[in-house]
Amino acid sequence: MTRYMFMVFAGACSYGMLSTFVKLAFRQGFGPVHIAFLQALTGMCVLWGITLLKEKSRFRINAPLLATGAAIGLTSFVYYVSVQFIPASLAIVLLMQFVWMGILFDWLLFGQRPGSRHWLCVGLILAGTFLSSGISAGGQFPAGYWKGVGLALLSAFFYAVFIVANSKAGQDVPPVRKSAVMMTGASLAIFLVNCRTLVLTPLPGAGILPWTAFLAFFGTILPPLLFAKGIPKIGASLSALVMSAELPVAVLCSSLLLREAVNPLQWGGVGLMLAAMALLPKSAGKAVIKQTGQTV
Repeated sequence: MTRYMFMVFAGACSYGMLSTFVKLAFRQGFGPVHIAFLQALTGMCVLWGITLLKEKSRFRINAPLLATGAAIGLTSFVYYVSVQFIPASLAIVLLMQFVWMGILFDWLLFGQRPGSRHWLCVGLILAGTFLSSGISAGGQFPAGYWKGVGLALLSAFFYAVFIVANSKAGQDVPPVRKSAVMMTGASLAIFLVNCRTLVLTPLPGAGILPWTAFLAFFGTILPPLLFAKGIPKIGASLSALVMSAELPVAVLCSSLLLREAVNPLQWGGVGLMLAAMALLPKSAGKAVIKQTGQTV
């Protein structure tokens, strides 16, 4: 059980780094459309290569997994667009709303009612996200701020859809193949949303390749493999809580690499979230029994 939680945790930490490095790529003149598409395409090619070498079986597509991949593809693209307008540390806080969205979806769609300890963790996480966001400090909002907020919340919605769908779809599909199919769906979704730009706008120079290779590994290769293995084992609700680890990682990266100001109150929020994470192992057993019918 702990192993699967760690898989989801490690995948979340990988995702937590992305917004910082995407903003660094923006500073080099690259835009979110090409970054998101090339990242997904690179991940798709690598994962299919591993799949075909490992399984030596024919090419098969699973429609529910394609849709699941479309959700994570749109999550990445919309999230990357949002960080053009708001700080990376705020974008990740808004993305964190997938925590309560995922639990709500799992409850409404599948009747997986969360336990009291889940709600305690949710409360601590939400309190920590509020403090970490810096919203309580007030101040004027720059141009495009609310557009960025709306896009970050939309990415949270897609992320919650992905978590719930990933916990249910393709449970009998090997993790590498499952990840490959999902990245196919992600690539198709990003292409369809941005087909005009991708077709009519020339690709950036070779300088974008190191960025997309890095983002592909930590965004579309490693996390999907970890999530494909871990999320079905621990369920959507618990996964949503474990994946809140993205926040402290993102805040730390944005502070160290982007030099975004993070005050003591924000660090206190990060600490509160880590305290919530410490409670998760105690509630894991009940969560798995409730969601999978299995004992731990």
